[in-house]
Amino acid sequence: MELDDRKIMILNAVIKNYMETGEPVGSRTISKLPGCTLSSATIRNEMYDLEEMGYLLQPHTSAGRIPSDQGYRFYVNEILKETDSEMQALKRQFVARVDRLESVLRRMARIAADHTNYAAVISGPCTSRAPIKLLQLSKMDENRLLVVLVLEGNLISNRILTLRQPVGDAELLHLNILLNTRLNGVSLQDAEAEVLEKLLRDAGESRELVAFLLAELRRMLTEEEELQIYTSGATNVFRYPELTDGGGAKRIISTFEQKKRLKRIVIDAVEQTGEEQESIQVFIGEESPVPEMNDCSIVTARYDLGSGLRGTIGIVGPKRMDYKKVLNTLHDLMREMDENFGGDDG
Repeated sequence: MELDDRKIMILNAVIKNYMETGEPVGSRTISKLPGCTLSSATIRNEMYDLEEMGYLLQPHTSAGRIPSDQGYRFYVNEILKETDSEMQALKRQFVARVDRLESVLRRMARIAADHTNYAAVISGPCTSRAPIKLLQLSKMDENRLLVVLVLEGNLISNRILTLRQPVGDAELLHLNILLNTRLNGVSLQDAEAEVLEKLLRDAGESRELVAFLLAELRRMLTEEEELQIYTSGATNVFRYPELTDGGGAKRIISTFEQKKRLKRIVIDAVEQTGEEQESIQVFIGEESPVPEMNDCSIVTARYDLGSGLRGTIGIVGPKRMDYKKVLNTLHDLMREMDENFGGDDG
């Protein structure tokens, strides 16, 4: 006999209640749950059927029911099925969002360079401060885990990890529940030390594995950001004699070709401003955070997609750049970004 929706609802209610209280669950307890419209007698009959089918046990004649191993297995399979379904939906959203975001960022870099006749650089959104929405650990074999990390904004990262020791199904289920309970809505970058310490304490015998997973999650977030950089108009620097004298243009072009270096330039420029200052900053000459740009002015603007997802737009030109035009261009681009992604959940 297959479980119908009513039996599934009652079985799930019994399991959840028993997991919370550790006490056998009776029909009256289920009937009082929010949203339940069934009578105690109906619930009692359904629980009897579930017992006959092997999903529930009755430890004593007058007591309520507790889940059997078969009942727990059904519950876990349903959780995994729901998680997989949600993950597939999130992946579809993610692909559409990333394609759209990359297209918008590339176009914005081109517009910034074309409108100003200077060089433009845009970094993809920094994910290290984005809160965790979902974390899924799936066993590929005894010593390898697939880790799928979903951040607010439905940005997804995944990685296959090789473990020092095998992990069992029960331990893996425990880790999935523990990590999602403790890390949901938490940014690893901003997580308080006591939150992570409590997580490690709650991990018990899995403490070493959890510490390893946390380190790998941080590494995933860092590496995801390494190459998200979009540039346009680098050769515009040759328009300005003061930048071509003494090899200045060559140094600038070389810096534009080094994405890791360029990423650090953009991030350093924003970090020097601090969180409380204006999102648009101007660095003139030696105020530049890197020596390669000391002959230039850099104007940076921070964009914010919400959920802790931030990036930077930068325009690099001579010190005599048309600052008013640059600032107006950046304001226009920020407005376009807000129109494209403001309040967008996926």
